[in-house]
Amino acid sequence: MGPLVKRMTSFFLCAAMALGGSPMTAYARPDWPSDTGIMAEAGIVMDMDSGTILFGQNIHVAYAPASITKLLTALVVVENSSLDDVVIFSHDAVYNVEAGSGNKLALEEGDQISVKDCLYMMMLLSSNQSANALAEHVAGSREEFVNMMNERIARLGCKESHFANPSGLNDTEQYVTAYDMALISAAAFDNETVLEISSTRRYTVGPTINNPEGANISMEHQILRAENSSNQFYCEGATAGKTGYTSIAGNTLVTYAKRDGRNLVSVILKGTKPQYYLDAKTILNFGFASFKNESVPDSENLLTQETQLEHEGTTYPSSRLRLEDSVISLPAGAQFSDADRSLVWEMPGDHPEGAVAMVQYSYNERKVGSAYIYDTQLEAELAAAQASREAEEASREAAEREAAQKELDGLETEEETAEDRDQEKKPEDSESGFRLGENQILILAAAAGVMSVAAAGVFVVVRRRRRERLARELRRQRRRRRLEEIGFSEEDFEQMVRSRQEKRRSQGKKENEYE
Repeated sequence: MGPLVKRMTSFFLCAAMALGGSPMTAYARPDWPSDTGIMAEAGIVMDMDSGTILFGQNIHVAYAPASITKLLTALVVVENSSLDDVVIFSHDAVYNVEAGSGNKLALEEGDQISVKDCLYMMMLLSSNQSANALAEHVAGSREEFVNMMNERIARLGCKESHFANPSGLNDTEQYVTAYDMALISAAAFDNETVLEISSTRRYTVGPTINNPEGANISMEHQILRAENSSNQFYCEGATAGKTGYTSIAGNTLVTYAKRDGRNLVSVILKGTKPQYYLDAKTILNFGFASFKNESVPDSENLLTQETQLEHEGTTYPSSRLRLEDSVISLPAGAQFSDADRSLVWEMPGDHPEGAVAMVQYSYNERKVGSAYIYDTQLEAELAAAQASREAEEASREAAEREAAQKELDGLETEEETAEDRDQEKKPEDSESGFRLGENQILILAAAAGVMSVAAAGVFVVVRRRRRERLARELRRQRRRRRLEEIGFSEEDFEQMVRSRQEKRRSQGKKENEYE
């Protein structure tokens, strides 16, 4: 919305913001909890609802991710394909993998498996072959799919990571930071399909070439497999996640857990087995025990006063504004008023429609959350405009379908007429494979013994056949271009023609029965 401007016309609002920028209580704010740690080289636990980093160690240092990469792969696949699509495994998808990386279900070139089953094999068994095949199915090639992966993380705000393959196998150009991986994981678990798949403990996949009866598979993530506190890896509320390991990455782990309405995600990089499970459990328990979330709309008094905001000549009465339903994360002993706040007019490029400003919150210089301020009048105008666009789009699509149907009907009629004409002109085959029409027979008979005339007669027939073939090819080319213009493949058209011809033949038989 232009350069940063922080002007408010109401003195009371200025006072309120000033009060919000300093503690409103007499006691000192509690320190940020830090009484925890991990044995792995890097790790993070982030509150998924506020985006607050509750604990971090080397969170901006890049490491090889290993198979936690597959969380991003799953997200891109689900967003760009149907679960019912059939994936055909290529030779490259099955065999172009790092030596020793395994193939637990003995997947084979030519296997035809649904996207859904491939996702389960990839997430539960960490199947690299499934990751490759899914990438080829969605994007046509692994290279193009990798481009989609990197474009997706850029939209999430990841600036310290880069992906080079969909499986997570070793590659010098494949690296991720704990912070970026937390952003990726939060987005993945926010997708209902990815969350369901990555939280499933057991699943049965359909038949494959080497497993004609299908196969039962189980989750590898030990925290998710632990069912009660008697297991050392048990973590209350642990719901979903993904494991990873390569010789370069070491053990990597993503774990999502929820308790009492709060949602946390942990990432462990360059860990060791089994300690990396205990590291994840430790920082998740720390995040739940040492912090709490506060609702912004329930606690913020910024818009409850008879005040107004002004920006670039536009005045926004508080009665016309609303705060986003969001939360901020604070130490368990802190209060909402302990957080500092600032009003920001210059928002990210991907801000929601209808948002005109944003309140950012911090605690001891740590970002603890934010909330957009919406103009309800602008929201209503945008909703009306969207409804109008959707109605126009629906009308346009209906008109295009009608036009396409008319075009197809015309193509079908043209094709059938041309085929009938070709059939009438086509010379009949004899036992020797070639029989001239009646006129040609008479001509040749009259010129019997005259080789030049006979040769000329044959030449005429051949030339006519060549002209007919060229005419048919030109019709096919014109039809192909017209089909492309209206969005149909030639195969779809041919199928429609065959279906209608069959229907007509069937109707003709019924009419003959009554003659």
